[in-house]
Amino acid sequence: MGNGIFVDDLAEACLFLLDTYEDPQIINVGTGEEQTIRELAETVARIVGFEGRIAFDPSKPDGTPRKLLDVSRIQALGWKATTSLEEGIARSYRWFLESHPGH
Repeated sequence: MGNGIFVDDLAEACLFLLDTYEDPQIINVGTGEEQTIRELAETVARIVGFEGRIAFDPSKPDGTPRKLLDVSRIQALGWKATTSLEEGIARSYRWFLESHPGH
């Protein structure tokens, strides 16, 4: 499972922290949500219009079982990511298509 964050949300969080955070303790920035690799692959496939088969090999190692960040400290300060995984991937894909015509 992974925890992704859209780049615009990360930039916004950095600016927010520059204005509000002075504690020397490290703070996590993320969405506070997690998704499996399967969910991520299915989301990307849906957005780009992929209609083929996605195959997973469960006999292979799948990495760390969970990668969810504890974002309770930044949320307690009043910041929360606003871009969903699906919206972030869709916006990134649109940008790619616009920036690289013919792909």
